[in-house]
Amino acid sequence: MTSADTTPTPTQARSARVEEYVFGGLVVALGVFTLVDASTIATRGSLGAVGPRAFPYAVGVLLVVTGVAAIVATARGRLGAAQDAEDVDTTVRTDWVTVAKLVAVLVAHLALIDVAGWPVAGAVVFFGAAWTLGAVWWKALLVAVVLALVVQVLFASGLGLSLPAGVFEGVPLLDG
Repeated sequence: MTSADTTPTPTQARSARVEEYVFGGLVVALGVFTLVDASTIATRGSLGAVGPRAFPYAVGVLLVVTGVAAIVATARGRLGAAQDAEDVDTTVRTDWVTVAKLVAVLVAHLALIDVAGWPVAGAVVFFGAAWTLGAVWWKALLVAVVLALVVQVLFASGLGLSLPAGVFEGVPLLDG
């Protein structure tokens, strides 16, 4: 393939520019939505403490800044490199069994949150996704359990937010 083959036509360049503006605009819109939605979170306690609004506000600000940076970069002519789709094989069919397993893991996670609590539901979704995508089962299980417990401790003890503790109700550090 020669360099002439990879040079975009004017129509392709214009399309890429529009797509990057749309991407930047969507990221800004998502950031504004996050900021507006975060302002509706009810808080209690002292005003000086970091509360449940801090993380959504940080994410919203980062989204807005990132989206604006993408729009400014596009306006300055700094477009992303075009993909040659070297990793896409159009002859390979979608693995619907894997997709179904991932959907089943997500549904199990949603069903287990209220019944068993976040630590169990989190471990199920982390383990199920990793195992479905080819991880060694015992490594995936170990990492999933540790990750779910760390998330629970960070939210319950670190941030003071209450994720459903479920079977761990009343356990120090795990029950927010």
